[in-house]
Order: sequence, then C-alpha cells, then structure tokens
Amino acid sequence: MRFYIHKLGCPKNDVDADYLTSRLIADGHKLVATPEDADSVLVNTCGFILPAKEESIHELLRLCRFKGPGQVSTVYAVGCLSQRHGDELLKGIPELDGAFGIGELDAIARAVAHNEKFTNCLMTDSGQLCYIDWKTRYVDDSTPYAYLKISDGCDRRCAYCSIPNIRGDYRSRSVESILNEAEYLADRGKKELILVSQDATYYGHDIGRDLLTLLRQLEQISSISWIRLLYLHPAGLTRELIEYMTVGNKALPYFDVPLQHISCDILSAMGRRVDKPAIQQLIDTIRAASDQTTIRTTFIVGLPGETEAHFQELFDFVVANEFDRMGVFSYSPEEGTRAAEMPNHVKTEVRYHRMDQLMTAQQDIAFAKNNSLIGQRRDVIIDAIQEDGSALGRTWADCPEIDQEIFVKGVQLQIGRIYQVEITASKGYDLEGTVVEG
Repeated sequence: MRFYIHKLGCPKNDVDADYLTSRLIADGHKLVATPEDADSVLVNTCGFILPAKEESIHELLRLCRFKGPGQVSTVYAVGCLSQRHGDELLKGIPELDGAFGIGELDAIARAVAHNEKFTNCLMTDSGQLCYIDWKTRYVDDSTPYAYLKISDGCDRRCAYCSIPNIRGDYRSRSVESILNEAEYLADRGKKELILVSQDATYYGHDIGRDLLTLLRQLEQISSISWIRLLYLHPAGLTRELIEYMTVGNKALPYFDVPLQHISCDILSAMGRRVDKPAIQQLIDTIRAASDQTTIRTTFIVGLPGETEAHFQELFDFVVANEFDRMGVFSYSPEEGTRAAEMPNHVKTEVRYHRMDQLMTAQQDIAFAKNNSLIGQRRDVIIDAIQEDGSALGRTWADCPEIDQEIFVKGVQLQIGRIYQVEITASKGYDLEGTVVEG
C-alpha cells in the first residue's frame, strides 16, 4: 500500500509523524512524496489554536478531493486535532474515512492495510497516554538536522493553553531511549540535534533525571556538532543551565524562552508563575553570561482583561530589550481552558492590531541587528545546495524553519558542513555571506 503523510503543526508533531511513517514502512507499506501517488493519505493535524485548527480542516478537505476510482482510497486524520475533536471531524467531513488520536500507531497501521473506514474516533484519553518510546523512526536524509523529542505533555497548566487537555501530563522519556535515538540520528548523518518538548527545563522531574545530565551525555556523541534546546520555560531556566549553555559546549547559547507577556497582571492571569522583575533579571543574566547569546521569545496579545496600559507596558518592554528573535500570537480562546471562561475578552480586531504593532517594532530591531553583522564572521551550517551552486545555511543563532537564513557563496559546499562565513549583505530578515574557510 502506498501512503502519503501531510505534516502540520510544530516540530513535536513532525516527530510523531516520523514514528508513524516508520511503523507503516515496517509493515511493508511504501511512503510516496505526493498525495496523487498514494492509496492512503494521512493528515497529521494540529489542534493547538484556532488558526491551526482551521488549517488542518482546510487540508483535510483539500486532500479528500484526491479520492476516487483508481486514486486515493482512504483519507485519515491523525494527531492533535483528532485527539481533541475526532468525532466532530468525522461528522463534519463525510469524505473522511477515520480519525485517530495521539499514539494510535497500531490502529492506524491496521486501517491503512485494510482500507478500513470508521464512524468514531479511535483514541486513548489524554490522562492515560503513555509516551511513544523510540523503537525506530523515519529520517529525512535531506537535512543536516533532526528534531528529537525528550518528553510529551505538560504540567504547567497555563490558563490559555490546551496542550494538557490534548497530550496529558508531562512525561519524560528515559535518558537511554533518547540517547539511542540520538545515536541513530547521528549515524544517519545528522549534525544538529534540536531537543523539543513542551518545556525542556522540566525534563526528568518525573523520572529522577535532569536536563543537564541528559545534555552532558548527548555531548559525547562525537559526530554531533550542535545541540539546540527549544521551549525553555522562564520559571524553570536556572543559572546553572545558563552557564552550561554559554561556555562553549555543543549545547548552543540559543535561548528559546517563551515569555508570553510582561505585565504582572497578565502573567498572573496566564498562570505563568513568573513576574516582570524575574523576567528582566533572567534576560540580564543570560546576556551577562556571554556576549555570544541569542534570545528568542514569543508573546501573546489580547488575553481577556488585557488593557491598553497592559499592552503598552509590553510594547515598551520589547523595544527596550531588543530581542534577537521574536514571534507574536493573537490570543485564541480554546474550549476547556481557564482563559476561555474569563470576562472582558478583547475584540478580535484589537488583538490583531496589537500583534501588528509588536511585529512592526520587532522588524526594525531585527533589521538593525542584521545590518550590524555586515563584515563580521560567523559559523554557518549548510542546509541545502541550490541549482547555481550557492547554498542556504544558518548561523548557530538560527533555528531551522523558524528563524532567518543566510545565502552562502562558496565552492563545492556540502550539506551538513560548518563553514566560517563573512556576512556581506543584509536582506531584511535574511543575510548573504561568503565562505572564508572550512
């Protein structure tokens, strides 16, 4: 049976799709690159916020149009949106042949093998979910990096977030399982490991381990050059971890810290367990630890109760701190969350206007920072070679698929190699450079 998987959502969701792909290949099915060539199409959905849900539904409807005699025979929804609204998807999209919650690999494999059709979602309650422990995984050989999931679920229970309802409580993977998968990825040529979870700082609390121990063991994999951490909760980011990430280890001094807001009123309403003075001290501590750090953050505007004064405080904070990388989300009311039941919801047009204001301010900051890099040299990993022989790469300060790229000129450049590159030009969010040495 030929199958096609359409990935949506975050890198954590992509890893789940890779596990599913490997499971289907192990059963003798063949992965194909386009839905036109498939017998069965699986859409790995995202259900985190309204725009993600809308995109998932749009893609399900689009891919169902490939069904027909001699064409696609079954289309299945899998992943987060199925876990959250699987039965509603089946009722609302009659062309859909099945919906499967998180971790239902065996059930999905049987369905693909037998062209099964379902009227109800097959899923395990989020409170009973166990982590999909690594056995084998599909690996895309075209990139020098790979996402490596170290945990699933979340215990933070932020007021706006639906993740605990979808994926359950925080569950750390064993160190042994993570190391085995990391070795496997290294053997497949990966040079950069990107550790993903809902909160990396919380890793190991439930199994008697800790993140620093894990990092030290991952460092021992000789062929891995860079280790990047994503999703560092500000309440859990310790001075010890900051020091470790800024003294020249393989763990990059790339601090992905979702702050979400700065007003103490809004932070308290969000349930973030951190206040403005603590956040400012954290930023100052990171920057004092080394002049070679990158701080990436995200903010949410328009939480119920956010006033113009709250937003202005956030705006002034962003301008004052000049973050290296920043994303902004408009608050999305999600059923089952505390924030959805709060009074004083902010109008949609106001939320989006505030988001635009923050992103416009950040654009000026980002462009100025890029201009300041012209003439400097940076280590750059090559992600892809273009037809003209030039290359697309990233500095250590940039995460793939999230941050900016650098267009690199050089001779016989190789994917996965790290080169010393002189920055020659700034093109908005992206850079241009020339290799000066290997």
